[in-house]
Amino acid sequence: MPYSDLGEFIRALEKNNELKRIPFEVDPYLEITEFADRSVKTNGPALLFEKPKGTSVPLLINAFASMRRMEIALEVGSVQQVADRISEYLTMQMPQGLLGKIKMLPKLAEMGAFFPKIVKDGPCKEVIRKDGFSLSEFPILHCWPDDGGRFITLPMVFSKNPITGKRNCGMYRMQVYDDRTTGMHWQTHKQGAEHYRRLQAEGKQTRMDVAVAIGADPATMYSAILPLPPDLDEMMISGFLRAKPVEMVKCETNDIEVPANAEIVLEGYVTLGEMRREGPFGDHTGYYSLEDDYPVFHIECVTHRKEPVYAATIVGPPPMEDFYMAKAIERIFLPLMRMQLPEVVDMCMPAEGVVHNLMLVSIRKSYPMHARKVMHAIWGLGQAMFSKCIVVVDEDVDVQNYSEVVWRVLNNIDPQRDIEFVMGPVDSLDHASRLPNVGSKMGVDATRKWPGEGFTRPWPEVLKMPANVKNRVDELWKRAGLR
Repeated sequence: MPYSDLGEFIRALEKNNELKRIPFEVDPYLEITEFADRSVKTNGPALLFEKPKGTSVPLLINAFASMRRMEIALEVGSVQQVADRISEYLTMQMPQGLLGKIKMLPKLAEMGAFFPKIVKDGPCKEVIRKDGFSLSEFPILHCWPDDGGRFITLPMVFSKNPITGKRNCGMYRMQVYDDRTTGMHWQTHKQGAEHYRRLQAEGKQTRMDVAVAIGADPATMYSAILPLPPDLDEMMISGFLRAKPVEMVKCETNDIEVPANAEIVLEGYVTLGEMRREGPFGDHTGYYSLEDDYPVFHIECVTHRKEPVYAATIVGPPPMEDFYMAKAIERIFLPLMRMQLPEVVDMCMPAEGVVHNLMLVSIRKSYPMHARKVMHAIWGLGQAMFSKCIVVVDEDVDVQNYSEVVWRVLNNIDPQRDIEFVMGPVDSLDHASRLPNVGSKMGVDATRKWPGEGFTRPWPEVLKMPANVKNRVDELWKRAGLR
């Protein structure tokens, strides 16, 4: 059965020896960040701070900070199982004949379970406060010394497309300005920012309703970061991941729906045209992202459980918790990439590339300049457009083995011939780009070169020992007492 809420996930982590309770006081100002950073860098457990300084609300961090925890979160033995389920649905065809259609009914019924379910009430409304509330009641982190202030770091931000009315859920950091206002870090390429622009262009309203949920079952929290196409409901994908509909409940002060099992909900609005300086913020690049102007979120109502748990994360020099979340995305979304690019064998986004700076791709090369086609196709795939460097290798290269990739790439390229540069949109957090959101990207064709690509010399074979020799030496190795 899927987790009903964050509490069940916490108990599952504890049962699997993946969680450590911290029973004494620790300060949300820098100290919890140092705890979390040390833990993830040493393959330590998730941390539940039971007494954060200055608040009675416990704080959970590093809940997704290992592949084992990602498996527990998604209730699978391997994230590959999720990818296999996606592949199964992508290739599903309606069978012929009555018997075949009957056999298909259970699968169709399962598909119906993906869609969110609207309910009248939920645990997130055990306490409803329209007056007398303050964000200071929650253990909101001041993560790094030069941050512009405290930041909500693991929010599920809900808004609606003003044209279609469809829901979007994204995860955007929120700088706390005072007890009832925060920044809303809608980077220009994100759907929340697009909803804001469309509403502003209509010129009919002065405000945009927004709701923020903090803490829920792990699949629902995780769905907020997935790189989905516009207007594909993240809550439907959560239903797919958990094989059970996400129950959604309408807010008290606006028409936004939020997960009924959430720990904390902030209801409010953004005034169109109102901007405020946000940042700096110690970001996933390992550097402070620069200050800039972003919309302001005004909170009108806070609802929460009677005893909520505040869910948080930190980002910084890799590897951090976000690396493991991104690694699961890499595995889960590979089948979707193959739908558009069937020649792709595997892909890898190393931790040092902080998700968007480096993508390694292996392909079945079928024609001259095939690697170039793949590079440009990836730059046209949603958030993959932010990939600063794409390295393409042949199918016999294991892109999960960074040492092998470096060896093969450096042997296979003629730099002037095999490296190309293009201009385009880049991640808003890229501090090296010549302009905000605009810069160059690099593609490296490290595949074997063909005569059709102007290469007429023989291409050498990779050194390999025959299998029969390896098997014979396996036996002799053991006889020699070697390990």
